[in-house]
Amino acid sequence: MKARAAAICLILAGFSAACASSSKDPFVGSKTLDAIVVERQYDPPGTGGAGYSGIGNYYLLFEAREGDATAHYRFRVSQQQYNRFGEGSHVRLIVVDNNLRDIRRAD
Repeated sequence: MKARAAAICLILAGFSAACASSSKDPFVGSKTLDAIVVERQYDPPGTGGAGYSGIGNYYLLFEAREGDATAHYRFRVSQQQYNRFGEGSHVRLIVVDNNLRDIRRAD
């Protein structure tokens, strides 16, 4: 039930973002990408923008095909997502306004 409500909210957010935008900026709006995790990066506390307290910052780097081009993305993720998706994992990304909203295993 929660997943369905989240999907509906995501669709509505995508429509409102697309309707509110008058420019042709390719980073505005929502898109779904099939991608591969090519690298995982970790910034320990006190480095790379991570605060001195806490657990640090986790990043996943993706490679996806967009038309004839190959696109590379780097998104900050949770520790759970970092541990779940290793290098070579095939995933489906939901990106809204160039911000990662969801990562799922591609079947």
